[in-house]
Amino acid sequence: MKNKEENKEIVLAKHPQGKPTQENFQLKTIDMPKVKDDEVLLKSLYVSVDPGMRGFMDKGKDDAAGNKFELHQPITSRTVAQVIKSNNPEFPKGTIVHGRLAWQKYMRMSTKNLEKVDPDLAPISTAVSLLGIPGLAAYFGMLNIGNPQNGETVVVSGAAGGVGSIAAQIAKLQGCQVIGIAGSEEKIDYLKNDLGIDIGINYKKTDNMQKAIKDACSDGVDVFFDNVGGDIFDAVFAHANRHSRFVICGQIADYNASNPPQGPRPQHDLIKKSARIEGFVVYDFKAEFDAAKKQLAEWLNSNQLRYKENLIEGFENIPSAFIGLFEGENIGKQMIKVAEPD
Repeated sequence: MKNKEENKEIVLAKHPQGKPTQENFQLKTIDMPKVKDDEVLLKSLYVSVDPGMRGFMDKGKDDAAGNKFELHQPITSRTVAQVIKSNNPEFPKGTIVHGRLAWQKYMRMSTKNLEKVDPDLAPISTAVSLLGIPGLAAYFGMLNIGNPQNGETVVVSGAAGGVGSIAAQIAKLQGCQVIGIAGSEEKIDYLKNDLGIDIGINYKKTDNMQKAIKDACSDGVDVFFDNVGGDIFDAVFAHANRHSRFVICGQIADYNASNPPQGPRPQHDLIKKSARIEGFVVYDFKAEFDAAKKQLAEWLNSNQLRYKENLIEGFENIPSAFIGLFEGENIGKQMIKVAEPD
């Protein structure tokens, strides 16, 4: 019988070339950590994986975030954990926390980079989904940058994912016509029947995306919330209205490309249409996080907003869950359930 407190970690074994594979990761058995003064011992509960992590796995420096993963060191991502031993009275045993944590079953941490999770606000897993970075990215990207107005036409790519599904619903709450782009009929059904999106476009079954966008957006596109980039961005941009806003949240089409293809240069059309393209990182809005979380929780608890977590069981399945993001398998937020809270 295995020791119930056996500790494991997952490290970056080699830099990916193109799409990551299992050989880029290594599962290792490690010692249980010893907790020092002011530290806590954490047990991982829910681990989030996100497409944007792919860039941190490449060689060299990352100018945007400085978060490159080092070879043979544990990978980190947004995680919900529980304090199981504490040397800090402000974080007693049993406290639920979240933060950017190592892919380890158990770890010791200083509390300075941990945030407490309020279990009365929403289920604790939402701290890394709806009320975490994905939900906040959807909230600020759509409302603060997209600024959708009643009656406008909004297009969302990656619309069935953890960010896109929330962004699309927020646009609906503002009274917009919403077109969601996704990669399977199951996802299109989810968008239309579960989330109330007006029109769904399955890009994998669409030969001419520009025509599909034109047919769906007869009055043109006012707001585009882009999680994908590539050819989909080009097709949507061809139908941009005057004063349209293009929100660049993610570019999953290019994350695995060694040499991303050169697309159309939009500058001339931006001038003609007085349009705007703006990228962002969610921490641009850190001062507003608490208010956004309260609003998202209010929409959730009043049944105005739905969210879905694509939960995969088992610590050892974290790499598979991450790789699956690039195969389009997830509906909603891709997450790994490591353990139940005590």
